[in-house]
Amino acid sequence: QVQLVESGGGLVQAGGSLRLSCAASGRTFGFYTMGWFRQGPGKEREFVAAINWGGSVVYYRDHYTEAMKGRFTISRDNARNTVYLQMNNLKPEDTAVYYCAADQTRPGAWSTLKNVEYWGQGTQVTVSS
Repeated sequence: QVQLVESGGGLVQAGGSLRLSCAASGRTFGFYTMGWFRQGPGKEREFVAAINWGGSVVYYRDHYTEAMKGRFTISRDNARNTVYLQMNNLKPEDTAVYYCAADQTRPGAWSTLKNVEYWGQGTQVTVSS
C-alpha cells in the first residue's frame, strides 16, 4: 500500500504561483512513477504531469502545445518521499482539485490512463481573475 497526502492548494490571483506537495508513505516510493491529475468544475479528471522514479523522465499534458508548457514543473525528492508540482502564471482555467497519483506505468503513457494504483485525497486550487 502507498498512502498519498497532498498539500499546498489554496486561493490565488491570476498570474500567481502555487507549489503543491504530495507526501508518500507505505511501500517503496522510489519504484513508482508519480504524477498529478486535476478535475475542474463540471469536467472530467485529466492528466497534468508525471515523473519517473529517478526523476529523469517527465511528461506533461499537452506535451507539445503551449497550454501548460513552461508554467507547470513536476519534480520529486525520493529522500523525502515527496513529489511536487510548481505552478506559475496561474490562470482561472487552472481552477480544479489536484490529485497526486502513483502507478508503475511509464510517464509517457499517463495521458491515456483512466485509473492508477494509488490516489491522494486531492487539494483544491482556485485561481481568481
